[in-house]
Amino acid sequence: MRRARQAKKGAKKVRLRPPVRLVHGRNGVTLRLSPERRQALLTLCEQLGISFRRLDLLNIALTHPSFCAEFNQGSVPSNQRLEFLGDAVLGLIVSDYLYHTYPEMDEGQLTRIKAISVSEPVLYGIAKKLGLGQYLLLGKGEERMGGRDRPSVLADAFEALVGAMYLDRGLKMTAEFVVKHLKSRIRLIERDRLILDFKSRLQEFTQSRYHTVPTYHLVRAIGPEHRKTFVTEVRIQGIPVGRGKGHSKKEAEQEAARAALRKLLKGAVRLPMEEQPPS
Repeated sequence: MRRARQAKKGAKKVRLRPPVRLVHGRNGVTLRLSPERRQALLTLCEQLGISFRRLDLLNIALTHPSFCAEFNQGSVPSNQRLEFLGDAVLGLIVSDYLYHTYPEMDEGQLTRIKAISVSEPVLYGIAKKLGLGQYLLLGKGEERMGGRDRPSVLADAFEALVGAMYLDRGLKMTAEFVVKHLKSRIRLIERDRLILDFKSRLQEFTQSRYHTVPTYHLVRAIGPEHRKTFVTEVRIQGIPVGRGKGHSKKEAEQEAARAALRKLLKGAVRLPMEEQPPS
């Protein structure tokens, strides 16, 4: 027992090396990656089938604001600016792809498919498949709250990745990467198959969070009989949380579910929690 206590007392406490640190030099402050972090990012590049000239850009794309808030060595950049840029680049790439792939579609159809293609649930699915979550730098609080698998966090990280790739490799390579991972989903959206995910996902979310299911209500129908546009509202606990429109009631409901899901995931709508039913 005494020997064990002495061994414990004499053992050195192992300190984990931070993934990044700030280095002050003649040219200002630079962000330096630890060898472990650098290797992790190189592994991610190999998984993604891309190469970054500047690994620091890739690192920033995967740095959540919560990590920056808890970083005690100074100010480090989060992925928010790259997310802003990536959102615009992603929109351009998808718009260009849709324009050239579907010459028979009108502006309304193209807009609908684009909106779904770059929506949070779709980008979350891609980020999840790529395994971005395990490479995120998160604050301790966000980590405890499950941020590594949170849809909004992963979708934002994918947009930031697109922004970083655009700056590092240019538009052509970025477009090839985006189209590679989006085109199969776009085909499903075009055939009205992926849209169903929004209604089912909203129902799963409301059942797990509020122990209730959403209801859909037709608000109005606009236009001539042969080309009506339907406007539908989705309510949870009787509270309106989203509206959508489409050329069929089914499409309008899916759009309403998409709008509601986006608001709920971003915390833009707060609903009273219902008590769990007795088991």
